[in-house]
Amino acid sequence: MHRSLKWFSVLTTIGMLFILLGGALVTKTESGMGCGRSWPLCNGQLIPDEITIELIIELAHRMVSGSVGIMLIILSVMTWRAIGHIRETKFLIITSLLFLILQGLIGAAAVIWGQSDFILAAHFGISLVSFSTVFLLTLLIFEVDKKFKAEKLILDKRMKKHIIGVSLYSFIVVYTGALVRHVNASLVCRDWPLCLNDQPGLPTNMYEWVQMGHRAAAGFIFVWIAYITFLAIKHYRHEKIIYWGWIISFILVSLQVTAGAFIVFLRGNLYIALAHAFFISCLFGMLSYFILLAYRSNLNVTALQIKKNQTADENQSPTSPIITVK
Repeated sequence: MHRSLKWFSVLTTIGMLFILLGGALVTKTESGMGCGRSWPLCNGQLIPDEITIELIIELAHRMVSGSVGIMLIILSVMTWRAIGHIRETKFLIITSLLFLILQGLIGAAAVIWGQSDFILAAHFGISLVSFSTVFLLTLLIFEVDKKFKAEKLILDKRMKKHIIGVSLYSFIVVYTGALVRHVNASLVCRDWPLCLNDQPGLPTNMYEWVQMGHRAAAGFIFVWIAYITFLAIKHYRHEKIIYWGWIISFILVSLQVTAGAFIVFLRGNLYIALAHAFFISCLFGMLSYFILLAYRSNLNVTALQIKKNQTADENQSPTSPIITVK
């Protein structure tokens, strides 16, 4: 595989990550209207007259998104030609492009017409899907030379169910976290992990419910991934990808929870907030890779079953009768 394709895929993946973090930065700094109700221009101008911090952040995010979009198109063409014969390649290319276009349309619609916070919260999840597909595409490119070889895994049904379940559930964690940012509920609770605010009891308003809903969702996924990691350490020591993959996932979810706590302790520190978004992005990428491994495991199980049935049929086929002529 050409080295240039590998490096370009890595750069595109990093670019997709910058889009995610840029979107989080726009939301956190309330820069969504930095360019007014104009898109793709800024305040109806190619070069705006009045320069503000919000304008710079919003315009930079648009420029990065546009540049990475062009990079993704180039990567898609190169990858389709180079490894289009691999089963997952075309699906990942099409999915990454579709979700990149979808996230761009939602962003443009939010600028021009405005959107509710509940719809905007889905924007980050859509961006995560686009990022994860490019991430998986990069892994496929490196697999061609077997420098990032996924072994022929045979996962048990319990592990497959956990992988699918926790991956789907992660969307709830992502959505609730994005909703916390969009409704400005990040600092509505002065305590952690509970939301006491000097009056013990249940949350008293919508903002506290959103915040505590996200904390509950994040706490559950932390426990769930900890349990899966325990299973991986206990039963998959011989499968290094599963073994180390879940250990890395547990580290990422631990960092995510820790960053979430420090957002409260440090009263909304911007760098900690961006780190929080970075950790969930990396975790989602890992979960996406586990989905790919589970899919491949199903194919391996099917192939082995077919081979086993063919062998059984050959062993059970009757031998030709011996005819004696007198």
